[in-house]
Parts: sequence; C-alpha cells; structure tokens
Amino acid sequence: MRLLSCVLFVCAAGVTFAADEFKPEPGFKLLFNGKNFDGWQTKAAGKDGKPMPLEGKTEAYDKRFVAKDGEMVIDYKVKGDKYIETVQQFSGDFTIRYDFKPEEGCNNDTLLLGTKFDILAGAKNTTKGVKLGEWNKMEIVVKGGSADFLINGEKVATQKTKADKGPLILRAEFGPITYKNIRASETK
Repeated sequence: MRLLSCVLFVCAAGVTFAADEFKPEPGFKLLFNGKNFDGWQTKAAGKDGKPMPLEGKTEAYDKRFVAKDGEMVIDYKVKGDKYIETVQQFSGDFTIRYDFKPEEGCNNDTLLLGTKFDILAGAKNTTKGVKLGEWNKMEIVVKGGSADFLINGEKVATQKTKADKGPLILRAEFGPITYKNIRASETK
C-alpha cells in the first residue's frame, strides 16, 4: 500500500509539472524555449563579421544572458551593454508577446524593425503600466508600418517602423529583468 501511495504521488507530481509548461496561443510559436538559446544569436559581430549563433547554449556574454528554469535572466551584476536577437526575421503584420519581470533599476530595451521601447522600473522612473517585481505582459502589434506597444493590456506607445524586415532584439543595458514565454504570431 505504501509503495502504491508513493507511485501515485510521483505520477501526480509529473502531471502537475507537465501542466505548468507554457503553451502558446493558436497561431503563435515560441521564440524562446526556456531551456537554451536555440533560435537566437548575438547581435555583436563575431570575428567573421557575422552574428554568433547561440544554438544549444544556456548563456551568452559571460552569463549576462542566462536561460534557466523556463526563463531568460539578465544578470545586472555582469556589466556591459549587450544585445541578443532572434535568428528569425519578421516582416509584414505580426504580433510578439512575452512576459517580463523588472526589478528596481531596470532600464532594458526591446528593439524591433527600427523601433526601440524602454522598459524602465524604479523609484525615479517607471514605464507606464509596469508593475515592479511582478510578472507583466508585453504585446507588440505590428501592422501597416507602425508598432503598438501594450503593457498588461493597455497601449502605452505607438511608433512608426523604420525597417521592412528584422529580428526581435533584447538589450541588456542596466538593472535586472527576467523574460519568459516569448512568442510570435505568423507573419501576414
């Protein structure tokens, strides 16, 4: 009986873990798998002048970016203004969504098609709608040459796109931030 109880507990724990795994909405695909940086590359050029692929790696720039436990963590203690970007190029009309948790002193950017959106969180300056130390939802809707930036369902900015095609770029500038569930809709 004791063995049966242990087996049932282990099976239930496995089911709970599987249920916690994020599944993107219909029409969306994950850009970050939460395990490593497959599908990402450094923005800075390698020795040959090209971005360095991050396939199979769990860290970039001496652990400035780290993939662990389903999250992309920006370690603010590792200094340097660094960028990583998706290998996938985006064009046309599409939507990008991700969850982010900024901590005190966060000043990190999302760049897309020539637009730059600052995520600021702290006592002196906080981007509208951002909740410090909590998971927030970012949605970037690109349509007809402009990008709408929504935080937690509220539009906080609209910018004209300056490029027809390009990757999603995340910039580690200052302060701590964590990302998860990074996904994109199909380009239309």
